[in-house]
Amino acid sequence: QRHLVESGGGLVQTGGSLRLSCAASGFTLDGYAIGWFRQAPGNEREAISCISSDGSTIYVGSNKDRFTISRDKGKNTAYLQMNSLKPADTAVYYCASGYGCYSNPRGPDFDTWGQGTQVIVSS
Repeated sequence: QRHLVESGGGLVQTGGSLRLSCAASGFTLDGYAIGWFRQAPGNEREAISCISSDGSTIYVGSNKDRFTISRDKGKNTAYLQMNSLKPADTAVYYCASGYGCYSNPRGPDFDTWGQGTQVIVSS
């Protein structure tokens, strides 16, 4: 059974950085697409980025300017490096595994989700 656990969230000031981790167990992470999503209070869940099993990456909107997705095969862990954080980035961040990023990662394409990690960016 595939299992994902996020970590690395916390409180950071505007302009700061965080690196979120997504540790996988029960499966080999690089055999699947891994997506990062976030959901702020009162908002719908939105996709941030996705890395395919072949290592190709997709970023949604302008996220590529500040966010970087990666994975470490040896640690069976994916990461989301977030720089120049803004209060609008405040949300619960989730990682998820699925079978492809496709042209636009969508939540329904991912069938295994972590519990989420809270990111709060103070002004």
